[in-house]
Amino acid sequence: MARNISKVTRPKAVHTLPKLTRVAAYARVSSGKDAMLNSLSAQVSYYSELIQKRSDWQYAGVYADEAVSGTKDNRAGFNELLVDCRAGKIDIVITKSISRFARNTVTLLETVRELKSLGIGVLFERENIYSLSGDGELMLTILASFAQEESLSVSENCKWRIRDRFKQGEPNNGTIFGYRLVQGKYYIMPEEAEIVQQIFSDYLGGMGRTAIAQKLNAQGYESRLGKPFAESSISVILRNEKYVGNMLLQKTFIADHISKKKCVNRGELPMYFIENSHEAIVDSDTFQRVQDEITRRALRYHPAQTAPPKYPFTGMIRCGCCGSYYRRKHASAGSKYEKIVWICNTFNSRGKSNCPESKQIPEDILKAVTAEALGIDNFDENTFTAQMSEIKVPEAGRLIFIFKNGSTIEKTWQNPSRSLSWDADMRKRQGEQTRRRYQ
Repeated sequence: MARNISKVTRPKAVHTLPKLTRVAAYARVSSGKDAMLNSLSAQVSYYSELIQKRSDWQYAGVYADEAVSGTKDNRAGFNELLVDCRAGKIDIVITKSISRFARNTVTLLETVRELKSLGIGVLFERENIYSLSGDGELMLTILASFAQEESLSVSENCKWRIRDRFKQGEPNNGTIFGYRLVQGKYYIMPEEAEIVQQIFSDYLGGMGRTAIAQKLNAQGYESRLGKPFAESSISVILRNEKYVGNMLLQKTFIADHISKKKCVNRGELPMYFIENSHEAIVDSDTFQRVQDEITRRALRYHPAQTAPPKYPFTGMIRCGCCGSYYRRKHASAGSKYEKIVWICNTFNSRGKSNCPESKQIPEDILKAVTAEALGIDNFDENTFTAQMSEIKVPEAGRLIFIFKNGSTIEKTWQNPSRSLSWDADMRKRQGEQTRRRYQ
């Protein structure tokens, strides 16, 4: 009897490597002191080595912030970590402790829950808590509350110490240009004192604060913190009563330990005035004449003290060259070529030498490119505000739109030649001017 035999071909086995878990770390120190910065460097090295020595982990980077508090939301490294998490680049985040991640209970839980919804776990080493575990969120809530109370206790102790020093007539600010604070008393720095006297003299001579700042920067001088002078720093110097040997203490205060917002003291707390507390740099007559001149110029150039108008792009466009924000400006004001542009504040106030790569952006072009990035026909302020987080200008002609969901879109733009916008009459006048010039 015949038999039918069928040949069975087995498919070749395909061996695929197991997917590695992408692990990142977050580190932070709250002070810019050398010891703290060395600690931050040690944390970065530790986590880099810890992640890379695991064969089942893929190194996704270490995100770090220095000299910022865990109660603040404006941490660049922390925000960059969240953007990469939302973009699907990370599976697990490791951090030293709850207080290093965030001391605000609300911020901590909101962040952990958002990452949990994305399938991303956070491992807190000191507390040995993993956010994706069954009791992870309960333990986080309890321990984060303790961390927040610890932050409050430290803040209140610092406030008490500073206010007690104010009552004793001891200043707390050691960064005043022209002086050094030694054991609670100001001592003059002769080289800086000469610059302070020059500032007062130039202002009484008719120069503005921006012009004075540009002059000092051109001469190679730097502020007390080693940065270029700005209009705001000149304004502070011209108004500071400490240059005549007096002190008014507790002019500002910190609102709370969560926001750490500095507020002007308008009677909420007592202020302390100490007369002839240290050697003066400027005489009383010169100082008073400067105050009178400040008032006179304010009445002349700013008769109505109204809040500056806010536009959709205000505080949204950041220069990639110097990090400053763009501001709205009327270019070629009063001429037939007048137009509204957005320009880097550093370039506008301190000149091209301080931000050489910057270029102003016409507002009509900015709106058109933004609408294109948003996927709409015409620019809409509500849509822009709801979806956009920031616009970065890495170089002239390029815009990077950063959305609130973490995604980015890059667009280019080109400023059309001025001659393309001329009408027949304008061209005729230009031709006549050219002929007269050659004749």
